[in-house]
Amino acid sequence: MDDRANLQCSIGGYYKPNRGEIHSMNLTIGKIRRLQQCATPEGKFVMFALDHRGNLRRSLNPEAPKTVTYEQMAGFKRELTREISGMATAVLLDPVYGAGPAIVSGAIAPASGLLVAVEKTGYTGDPTARESKILDGWSVEKISRLGAAGVKLLLYYHPGAPNAAEQEALVQQVAEECARFDIPLFLEPLSFALDPAVKNLASEEKRQVVIETARRLTPMGVDILKAEFPLNIADETNESIWAEACAELSAASVVPWVLLSAGVSYEDFERQTKIACQYGASGVLVGRAVWKEATNVHGQARSEFLRTTATVRMQRLAAIIDQYGRTWTDFYPGMRDSVVEGWYKKY
Repeated sequence: MDDRANLQCSIGGYYKPNRGEIHSMNLTIGKIRRLQQCATPEGKFVMFALDHRGNLRRSLNPEAPKTVTYEQMAGFKRELTREISGMATAVLLDPVYGAGPAIVSGAIAPASGLLVAVEKTGYTGDPTARESKILDGWSVEKISRLGAAGVKLLLYYHPGAPNAAEQEALVQQVAEECARFDIPLFLEPLSFALDPAVKNLASEEKRQVVIETARRLTPMGVDILKAEFPLNIADETNESIWAEACAELSAASVVPWVLLSAGVSYEDFERQTKIACQYGASGVLVGRAVWKEATNVHGQARSEFLRTTATVRMQRLAAIIDQYGRTWTDFYPGMRDSVVEGWYKKY
């Protein structure tokens, strides 16, 4: 991170690259419209993630996750989507249990955009060379056909992994498909340790990996980066270091980035969100930090939790993002001048 970014961190302002540092990319009119559907009128993202599959089964029935039925999974997703999507600018769902049932039941709030995952859950290959796959029978084309506003690709990635080039090729492949169907690509890289005996990256290594990942992958046709918090807060509690890491991530990414929650507590995620947005993030795509307690209650108790605690959490995050978040249109300064007379003939 350069001296200017360090100075801005020290005085409490977020790091915003000057116009000359902004990566000038062409954003097609279809992608513009779909990103608008996922953002506030000011161009900030308050998005809600519920594309979980295997880990949701385990949460719903820790003792016997395989006994959780399709209807239990789909019903949980319908209920949460119906209660929370109205407070979100967009909702992220999976195709297996989420998107179809939520659409046909009318659970998605009319004003909310819809993102749909394209990947198969989990990974294949060696734990030190994790390989992401597209879900069998699913595609970018199908996501576009059902009326979604964005495609989400989860990618297990470490810049030093022996299969890093293959994972990068997958990003490029999906990005090309998204360009073909004029739909934004939301990329979610998840870091991992190259030592199979290490469960979680140490804070400094995680910072290096998350930032280098943004630097390498965001120029590959990605439209929005769904980023991990760029350090391990269990190891690093100094919020000034958090701020420096977020500013460095903002400098590395050539596209807008939003913060994922990664299962941390709501209290920790709220702190992360404030600092991330102060230092360059455009919002969040939040999952379990908002709703994870809902898996432990049923019926009226679940409805009450969603209408009170979960609602308040979304409202608090929205207020933080509104105050501090960076508008996604900052990255495309020439966007409003890109449509000229007769544009439709070449579209």
